[in-house]
Amino acid sequence: MVLHVGHVAVTTVGEPCEQTGLRRRKIHPRDADLGKSERGRPFAQLRHETRTLDLTAIERHPPIVETAVQALLWRTEEDTRLYAARLAAHPAIADAFIELHGDLGAGKTTFVRHLLQSLGVQGRIKSPTYTVAEPHEAPGLAAWHFDFFRFNDPQEWEDAGFRDIFAGPGLKLAEWPEKAAGLLPRADLVMRIETQADESRQVTLIAQTPRGKELLA
Repeated sequence: MVLHVGHVAVTTVGEPCEQTGLRRRKIHPRDADLGKSERGRPFAQLRHETRTLDLTAIERHPPIVETAVQALLWRTEEDTRLYAARLAAHPAIADAFIELHGDLGAGKTTFVRHLLQSLGVQGRIKSPTYTVAEPHEAPGLAAWHFDFFRFNDPQEWEDAGFRDIFAGPGLKLAEWPEKAAGLLPRADLVMRIETQADESRQVTLIAQTPRGKELLA
């Protein structure tokens, strides 16, 4: 489902996340017909619907940058792999910067591993918890996997050449980006992964740039 709110486009796919209120106006459940996601069902088969809500009357200052939001439910790791493969097939991934948010064990590194493997990266792919950054080579592109969990020295940002990496071409994937707040550029795509009681994963994807919106298209 795509909800065009002023200049904000909200897309939901498969099982919905918890509805979030928009200012003082709420979207009634009857306005959402999201269908049901089945275990292992490819996301390409999920139903999409489009509606437009005119909320201009309550939007005094429309946001400068359009933001697209997509909600997914990964019931199994196979769902994670399928989505990673779809994302890897998009040309815009070659120079994208993706932030990954979630608690320990949420599946951030699992998603990164499936994405890099879908891009053709060979060998073991692990979270660079102690090295902060791990470079990878895939056919036709370079990729960097960052884990800022133990990052606490802003000088390291300059000394390790991270500024140049983020300013240059290539795919950048960052776990725990909040640890490097103020140093990282604006991410094209923000991924938030939440573990549910049944071990499924509720995933929210936020596109913050034109490239990010291409990836969600």
